[in-house]
Amino acid sequence: MNTRIGNEQLSVEVSPLGAEMQAITTADGAQWLWHGDGTYWGGRSPILFPMVGKAPNDTISLDGKSYPMSQHGFARRSDFELVAASATSCRFELMATEASREVYPFDFLLAVTHAVEGTAVTVTAEVTNRDQKVMPFGIGFHPAFVWPLSGATTDIHEVRLDNGAEPALIRLEQGLVVPRELASPFRAGKLVLEHDLFEADAMLFPQGAGAGLTYGCPGGPSIKLDWENLPNLALWSKPGAPFICIEPWHGTAAEVGGSDDLAQRPYAEVLGPGATARFVVRAAVRG
Repeated sequence: MNTRIGNEQLSVEVSPLGAEMQAITTADGAQWLWHGDGTYWGGRSPILFPMVGKAPNDTISLDGKSYPMSQHGFARRSDFELVAASATSCRFELMATEASREVYPFDFLLAVTHAVEGTAVTVTAEVTNRDQKVMPFGIGFHPAFVWPLSGATTDIHEVRLDNGAEPALIRLEQGLVVPRELASPFRAGKLVLEHDLFEADAMLFPQGAGAGLTYGCPGGPSIKLDWENLPNLALWSKPGAPFICIEPWHGTAAEVGGSDDLAQRPYAEVLGPGATARFVVRAAVRG
């Protein structure tokens, strides 16, 4: 059963499957999160762990041993346990199991907390290494927002980076990173969204995108996104699909021709025994 949290201004629904948000709804009934129509893409806001993106031949290696691992890891398809809930927040946890150790041989705890304040929802993921050895992983947030936004008076939607930068673009080839920088599609931090931008799959900005942006319709509804400890940004949709995924990551897919070692992937996190790492995304909606 899904958990619903909120206040008079905003309500959020979270599923125990993947600790994934299912809806963001404002008091006027407007829906801000993609509803997961499988005609285009059945996801809504998955948590990516213990890796982001694809691995060569869907196989990773750890300490020289190979393990099967499908795209974006297994957390999004795992049942989390609801361990705490209040009117405005809920915390789900995923612990290592015998089944998870078959593909990821570590004793880990992944805790995901959703909290509503005003017209914003904050999602915090905490990864704890409960093992006696170092633990490499990648983690990412994959929220899909409706495009166009409810109440928009024009088809024009754009992404504006807080830092006004023009980060270099990296593309994917069969889901793997092509390690070649391309010209940035941003101009003074602004990108006008067009569906043909995604004909070659996701747009990845491994560095330079900063820690915040605004997605929305000029002079109309918008979503302000901020994040912590997530150096990579991806934008993805399917051409013609009515959603846009805005994805802060810590870690990317493996590189074309690169290693399948999880610890060697670009921007991989390596956590020491007993340590905890924290990753945060906050989305504030503005009608």
